[in-house]
Amino acid sequence: MKKLIKVVGAIIENENHEILCALRSPNMNMPNLWEFPGGKLENGESFKEAIEREIREELDCGVEFLEVFNDTTHEYDPFIVNLITVKCKLLSGTPKALEHSKLIWLKRDNLISLRWAPADIPAVDQLIAEKI
Repeated sequence: MKKLIKVVGAIIENENHEILCALRSPNMNMPNLWEFPGGKLENGESFKEAIEREIREELDCGVEFLEVFNDTTHEYDPFIVNLITVKCKLLSGTPKALEHSKLIWLKRDNLISLRWAPADIPAVDQLIAEKI
């Protein structure tokens, strides 16, 4: 039986209505695919606690959890991922690619131009369809 991994990903939008996209580095699982930054929930952690901790660790900036945006479960070969994407507001600092190869800000309509990790695609589709 495959292991289920619960993961939270941040949808961070700037004042220009651009979304932060992170490119997985060559030493990560599923290298060179784009994702919403974040990571695994630790035992007893809320989505708010997890995403605020993960973004501090991965991007060296502070965010505030706003709301759950999308909840998707995707089966990969070695495991199953339950990805909860959450909207966040950038509070402090400028996101830095400490673990990722690259960070970019993109308008919703351009998100589809990237090669996304499969679990992130439903949130990408929902963002593109969302009217702002």
